[in-house]
Amino acid sequence: MTGAADRGVRLDCGRCVLRPWREGDEPSLVRHGNNYGVWRSLRDRFPRPYTHADAEWWVAFAGRQDPQTQFAIEVDGEAADGIGLELRGDIERRSAEIGYWLGEAFWGRGVITAAVRALTEYGFEAFDLTRIFAVPLANNTASIRVVEKCGYVREGTMRRSAIKEGVVLDQVLYAVTDRDLARTPSVS
Repeated sequence: MTGAADRGVRLDCGRCVLRPWREGDEPSLVRHGNNYGVWRSLRDRFPRPYTHADAEWWVAFAGRQDPQTQFAIEVDGEAADGIGLELRGDIERRSAEIGYWLGEAFWGRGVITAAVRALTEYGFEAFDLTRIFAVPLANNTASIRVVEKCGYVREGTMRRSAIKEGVVLDQVLYAVTDRDLARTPSVS
């Protein structure tokens, strides 16, 4: 892992590699992103259907980021999914939200858990954060298990805080702090 936030960061997670998005990732991004099972647990800003134009826009957007906070998760040589940090500002300037998605072909293999763990550690180290949080939909039990395995602590339920497909849903707030991470053993 690198000690500073910079361009071209590569994080080897064992089961996957976190790397910058790059030209050529678009077909894989469309193949894995244009999936109802993936989309139903994401924010509405993730388009459906997911088109080649959407993928081109995303790869260009992620490539312009400075500092780099959005990563492709590479599995078996292809961009299988994405993960990123949304750095906060103002009085929350040492906090970030983590978000991620995984192509269905890679579910159940421990890939996203390895990626969340690696990006969490990188976020604290590279950006001098004190807190990283996640807000999965309450019905997304797989995502909840991921953050729990990575040492995130449930802080509460955000009741009736999201609307997906016209249904009002709860979200669950999970967070890990720099102090939590220092005393949380690595769990595979």
